[in-house]
Amino acid sequence: MWILLGVLALPLVEIALFVTLGAKLGLWLTLAWVILTAVLGVLLLQGLALGGRETLRRGFQEGLHDPLSPLAHRALAGVAAVLLILPGFLTDALGLLMLLPPVRNLIIQGMASRIRGAVVIRGAYVDAKSNDGEPLEPP
Repeated sequence: MWILLGVLALPLVEIALFVTLGAKLGLWLTLAWVILTAVLGVLLLQGLALGGRETLRRGFQEGLHDPLSPLAHRALAGVAAVLLILPGFLTDALGLLMLLPPVRNLIIQGMASRIRGAVVIRGAYVDAKSNDGEPLEPP
C-alpha cells in the first residue's frame, strides 16, 4: 500500500520541484541540469558494465571475506545511475546521495539486518526470533 502511494506521489513531487526550482534557475539551467545528470548516469552505467566482471574476479582472487559487499555496492551504484538518468530533481538528489560510499554502506547494513531477521527452515521462511526475544529452534 505504501509503495503504491510512493509511486503515485513521486511524479507529483517531481513536477512541484520542476516548477519551483525551474522558476528560480530558469529554463536553460534546468534543462542543462537534466541533460547533465542523464549523461552522468549513462556514463556511470557504462563504467559499471565494462568494469564489473574484472572487479568481481579481482575481489574473489584476493579472498574478500564478504563477497556480497562488492556486489551490493555495484548494484546500488547501478540504481543511482538509473535515478540520475530519470528526469527530476528528487531522483537526481537520491542518485547523487547513493553515489556516496557511506550512504551505500548504511543502505547495505540496513538491508543486511533485515535479511538476518529471517531464517529458512525446511523451505519455509520464519522469523528468527520468537515473541519473547529468544531465537527459534529448528524442529
